[in-house]
Amino acid sequence: MYEKYLKYYPEFPIKGVNFVDIIPLMQDKDVFRSVIRDLGALCGAPNVVAPEARGFLFAAPMLTECSNILNVVPMRKKGKLPFSPGDLIRMDITKEYGSDSLFFRLSDVAAGRPEGDVFNVTFFDDILATGGTAMGVARGIEKCTIVKDGREYGIKVKDFVFLAELEDLKGRSVLSGIAPVKSLISISGTD
Repeated sequence: MYEKYLKYYPEFPIKGVNFVDIIPLMQDKDVFRSVIRDLGALCGAPNVVAPEARGFLFAAPMLTECSNILNVVPMRKKGKLPFSPGDLIRMDITKEYGSDSLFFRLSDVAAGRPEGDVFNVTFFDDILATGGTAMGVARGIEKCTIVKDGREYGIKVKDFVFLAELEDLKGRSVLSGIAPVKSLISISGTD
């Protein structure tokens, strides 16, 4: 249904990477609203963890369009999040075109809603390629604890949700041992 809106750019941003452009999904209000609602329906946790930059573009509207989403936790690159001492957490990730780090604030997770003894989170991103970003975030975030109202909570990745999945890169197999993997669009023949 949504595949017809995607555009492809071979050898971008580096040789060997075929870029999937999701921006056309945002060029029609009705299509975008439908995408947001369909993505929100896939999320199994009330707290959505989303890395910059394209993850933000789709995760933030879920707060207003999807009653099951109560909190969005931004993951940013170095120097992009102001923080109090002890609040900022670094996670190392490996993408299909190199290594990087993402940061989040424990207080952003604590702003959400716990379920029992944990803050369940859905990891959301635009594209599932090799799974390196999602794997790095899951490993990092699940090591953390949150203190809220004098009580300590763990963080658990309940599921991984992606706008589009590049099947040939097999990112699903990397992540499925951690939590269920869901995608709105499946794309094959991209490697």
